[in-house]
Amino acid sequence: AAYAFSLEQIERDIEDPTQALHNMCLDLAADVVKSDEMLARLDIPAAHRDLVRDSWAAGDRHIYGRFDFAYDGTGPAKLLEYNADTPTSIFEAAFFQHNWLIDQIEAGRLPEGTDQYNFLQESLVEAFGRFPTDAIFHFACWTESDEDKGTATYLMDCAVQAGHRVQLIDIQEIGVDAQGRFTDKEDRTIDQCFKLYPWEDMLREPFAKHLKAGVFVEPAWKAILSNKAFLPLLWERHPDHPNLLPSFFEDDPRAAELEHAVLKPFFSREGENVTIREGAAIVEESEGDYGGTPRIVQAFAPLYQEGGQHAVLGSWVVGDRACGLGVREDSSRITRDLSRFVPHIIVDG
Repeated sequence: AAYAFSLEQIERDIEDPTQALHNMCLDLAADVVKSDEMLARLDIPAAHRDLVRDSWAAGDRHIYGRFDFAYDGTGPAKLLEYNADTPTSIFEAAFFQHNWLIDQIEAGRLPEGTDQYNFLQESLVEAFGRFPTDAIFHFACWTESDEDKGTATYLMDCAVQAGHRVQLIDIQEIGVDAQGRFTDKEDRTIDQCFKLYPWEDMLREPFAKHLKAGVFVEPAWKAILSNKAFLPLLWERHPDHPNLLPSFFEDDPRAAELEHAVLKPFFSREGENVTIREGAAIVEESEGDYGGTPRIVQAFAPLYQEGGQHAVLGSWVVGDRACGLGVREDSSRITRDLSRFVPHIIVDG
């Protein structure tokens, strides 16, 4: 199985909007860091707002993010959310679907020259190449998670191709020395570290007082963009943008005026605690660990359906360049952690 797109659909409806939305997000982030009121609205702890500001002011480098779109092939793709901090499925999108394409061509199931919107691996190597190579590049995740460890290991390989020395470490094994510097199990200072651990949790851990700009990737300023509370701010700045959905904070009276809407916690992951309502009736909802936390309300956008499956498009930005696509399917309208990854091809004529 695979999803087929025309080149025009890829370029006009996915790649160009992804690039435009990423630039819009960066422009808004530049204003958010100047406003204590907006940082508070995003539920960023007061004690660490200077960290976010310092990270942005220092121009801390970033690696990647994934825009999730609803798209049926006939109209503008609609932004559901921006996974700008710890997005997974990059391994599947960059590596496995490329290998699938090669295998299908070699087996004669697809014609020679069949293409795919996928410049992910070379873009990742290029992005890691922008970081200094004089210190070990640590990669931290919860290593008991096969998905997290697989993602971190793949990104480590990209970093090695960019000339880095690397070291994998479990996020729970990071220590702090007497000078307040983060260290690994061998007591080596961690100077730069890719962490597959969300900023909303990092900022609330006991070690948060030791966090400094310039150490962790994704950088602290991504705490703004990875937060679903960013979506109402984006809609407020760009109302009626063809790729945006009306989005409001739950306490905004306009939220109640949305007839068909989705309620999402600011920090929900893997589709947890998402509610779909029509009028006052709840038609679908998911359980999770984010119940009772602040939420946004977003206008409902139907996902493309085929064979009883609902497809969400993941459009990737690496560095500051839109460069690839991955599709996930779920039997539910709420895409969860066990959704299936499906490759895609570009077909013209």
